[in-house]
Amino acid sequence: MPSYRPSASRRYRWPELQLNIWLITVLVGSGVCLGVFAWFMVVQTQLRLGIPWLFPFMVTVSALGVAFVATILILAAQRFLLPGIIIIGSFILFALWLTGLIETALQLYGGQANVNSNCQNYVTNMPWTGNTVEALAWLTQNTICNCWKAAFAFELVNTIFYFWMMVMSWQVHKDAK
Repeated sequence: MPSYRPSASRRYRWPELQLNIWLITVLVGSGVCLGVFAWFMVVQTQLRLGIPWLFPFMVTVSALGVAFVATILILAAQRFLLPGIIIIGSFILFALWLTGLIETALQLYGGQANVNSNCQNYVTNMPWTGNTVEALAWLTQNTICNCWKAAFAFELVNTIFYFWMMVMSWQVHKDAK
């Protein structure tokens, strides 16, 4: 049974520098969000609080992002990196990252939750110092606040980069004709 390979006349030329920058950035963003939201789940469990749907959702989306980058690397190593596969995968992940970005923005800057305002009021504006339990608690709270901001930033970057990959893949496909 013959396997499908692109014909010799149809070679896809991927811009190597752009592809490598994309791969590294998306891998870092996925890794950071995976770690942050997994840690948030641990914190919620330790505090015996419910886990909002956003946390396991972003852990799953981040893991899919890492798996997608690994798939791209494997396909590139086999010289079988087809634009169609990348366009479909990037579109799916773009939609998932955009969903996470919107919900994170609502939690971080929204009317009811407003994590950012709570961080300003109860953490940033009330620093503790010294060798005390209160200072350790403040450092943990400050870390949580900074993790929310980092997760939001990397979600924004990954959402933009998945859109960029769709455009770049379409350009590679168009140039091969």
